[in-house]
Amino acid sequence: MARSVDRRDGAPPHGDTIQIGIAVDIPEPWGALLTQRRIEAGDPQAVPAHVTLLGPTEIPVAALPAVEAHLDRVATAHLPFALHLRGTGTFRPVTQVVFVTVAAGISECELLAAAINAAPQLHREARFPYHPHVTVAQDVAPEALDKVYEDLADFSAIFEVEAFTLFSHSGQTRWQPRRDFRLGG
Repeated sequence: MARSVDRRDGAPPHGDTIQIGIAVDIPEPWGALLTQRRIEAGDPQAVPAHVTLLGPTEIPVAALPAVEAHLDRVATAHLPFALHLRGTGTFRPVTQVVFVTVAAGISECELLAAAINAAPQLHREARFPYHPHVTVAQDVAPEALDKVYEDLADFSAIFEVEAFTLFSHSGQTRWQPRRDFRLGG
């Protein structure tokens, strides 16, 4: 599931800050299927399917080594776990989002997200309580949201989460994986 080597091929930071995000990748064949559904819905943010642990966060470039050291400690302190994705849900009417639900592995995702957010450089005020999910359509026409919601209602996937990934974004390219952090060391 996870890349076996560290990848430092993300775009170089622009200026003194860098945008980062942390997520659990959805493995194949499910990742491609969910990403394709998001593209077909017309979602302009059709990034590869994932469960977000830390949403886009701007940090000083100089803080990156400390953040990576923190993520190493978090990964070492948490064991791999089974993640079960099943069915669809929505945040409507609050936000125009349809997602695939996390049916098992919720508490593990919550614990990881809380541990990651504990780093002073990563702490940020959340607009909404953390709710692990896989977005499959966002900010598209209501008909497109309805179609994805119905089409993936019977979706199910179970897989082992062995790592989470640090992504970076320079503002000029798409999100790029920087490094995987293997759970349990």
